[in-house]
Amino acid sequence: MAASWFKPLHVNKGKTIAQTIYERTDYGKNPEKTEKGDLVVGYACDPTTADLEFLLSKREYEHITGRNQGKHNILAYHIRQSFKPGEITPQEAQEVGYELAMRWTKGKHAFIVAVHTDRAHVHCHIVYNSTTIDCTKKFKNFRNSSFAVRRLSDLICAEHGLSVIENPKQSKGHYGTWLGDKKKPSFTDEIKNKIDEILPSCVVFEDVISVLRAAGFTVDDKRKYISVCAPSQKRPIRLDTIGGDYSVAAIRERIEGARVVKISGSGSAHTRVSLLVDIQAKIREGKGAGYEQWAKIFNLKQAAKTLVFLQENGIDSYEDLTNKSASASGEFHALTGKIREAESRLKDITELQKYIGQYRKTRDAYAKYMASGWNRDFYDDNAADIILHRAAKKYFDGLGLKKLPSIKALKQEYATLATEKKRLYSSYHGLKETSRALAVAKGNAQRMLGITTDVQNRSASRSQTRC
Repeated sequence: MAASWFKPLHVNKGKTIAQTIYERTDYGKNPEKTEKGDLVVGYACDPTTADLEFLLSKREYEHITGRNQGKHNILAYHIRQSFKPGEITPQEAQEVGYELAMRWTKGKHAFIVAVHTDRAHVHCHIVYNSTTIDCTKKFKNFRNSSFAVRRLSDLICAEHGLSVIENPKQSKGHYGTWLGDKKKPSFTDEIKNKIDEILPSCVVFEDVISVLRAAGFTVDDKRKYISVCAPSQKRPIRLDTIGGDYSVAAIRERIEGARVVKISGSGSAHTRVSLLVDIQAKIREGKGAGYEQWAKIFNLKQAAKTLVFLQENGIDSYEDLTNKSASASGEFHALTGKIREAESRLKDITELQKYIGQYRKTRDAYAKYMASGWNRDFYDDNAADIILHRAAKKYFDGLGLKKLPSIKALKQEYATLATEKKRLYSSYHGLKETSRALAVAKGNAQRMLGITTDVQNRSASRSQTRC
C-alpha cells in the first residue's frame, strides 16, 4: 500500500475559486464510485456542503488576517491513497484513509474522505481545506511533503497489517498501473513471489520443487541447471539466472536459516502460528499428491510452532488454553467497543463544534435575509451563508437541542476523550495479536488432540447430508 499521489490545488484556468473547489470535491463524492455516497465521510464539514464550507472559511481567513495570495493561493490539498487488490474492504479503507487525513492535518483542517470502488484496487480520495478550522492559518506545504505523506501512509498501513510498497517508483502513466491494476507482474516476479510464499513451509529443497509443481508451475530438475516456468509462461527461466535470493544455493541457505530475507508486507507472518491444513478435505477438492506432501510438512511445522507457543505462554492443558483464549477474546472485544464509543463521541463533538461555529458565523447574514422578507436578490448574493445556516439549524433540530453547549465545555470533553482513546490504543494491537494467536493455537490443539466442537459436528453433519 502507498499514498501514491499528493497535490496542492490552485484555481483552475478559466474557473472561479468556488467552481474549482466544487469540481474537486464533487469528483471524490461521485455516487457511481462510492456506492451511492455510502463511502464518503467528512471531518469538520458536511460532505454534501464541503465546497461551500471551504469557501466560507477562506472568506473568514481573509477577513481575520487581511491576506490574499492571489494566483498563488492554494485552495485545498488532494491525497490519493491506493491499496493492494483484495487486501482490504472499502469500509476498512475508509478508516485507514480517515486516520491518514487526521494524523496528517493534526485535526486542524476540515477534510472529506471518499473511497472509490470502480477499479480493481480500492482507493481513497482525501481532499482537505488549506485553511485551518479556526480560519487563522493555512497549511504550510513544505519541501518533500509528498514523501512525508507517503511515509505516514506506510506507517499507518503497517500498523493495520497491510502491505507496504518498499522503494516505490512513480509511474509515468496512470497511477493504477504503478500499483499493478493494469500491468500484470512479470513471469520472473511471479516465480519469485511463489517461492517467497511457499519457502517458510519447506524443510528441504526438494519440497520447493514439489510445491511449485503442485501450484501449476513447470520445474525441470533433470539438467545441470534447474529451470522454472510459470503456469502461463512459454519459455522457462533458470533459477540461477534470476539470482540474488532465488538461486538454487540461495534457496537452500534460506531453508537452512543461513540466509534471512525480509519479504515486503509480510510482517511477522512467517513466525506466526498458522492454522493446520485439513489435508483430507483439500484432497477431496481435487488437490494432487504434490499438495498433500507440502501440506503434511506445513502441518508438522505449524504443530511444532503451536507447542512452542503454548510452552512460552505457560499453557499446559487444553482447558487452560480454552479459558485464556476466551478471556483474551473478551478483553479485545471490550476494548474495541470502548474505542468505538470514544471515536463516535469524538466525531459527534467535532460535528457539533463545526455546526456551532457555522451557525454563529452565518447568523447575521440569515437574520438580514429574514429582515429582507426573504428577498430573492439577497439570497442570490448570500446563498452560501444561508445554506450553511439552515444546515446548522437542521442539525441542531435533529439532535433535539434547545440550548447550544459552550465550545469550551466541548473542547474539554474532546481532550479528555482523545487522551482516553490514545491510552486504549496503546494496548489495542498487542491484545489483538494475542487474541488471534490463542484462537489459532486452540484450533490447532483441537485438530492435534482430535477434539470436535459442536460447531464442527454440525458442519460435518451438513456435509454428509449434502453427500
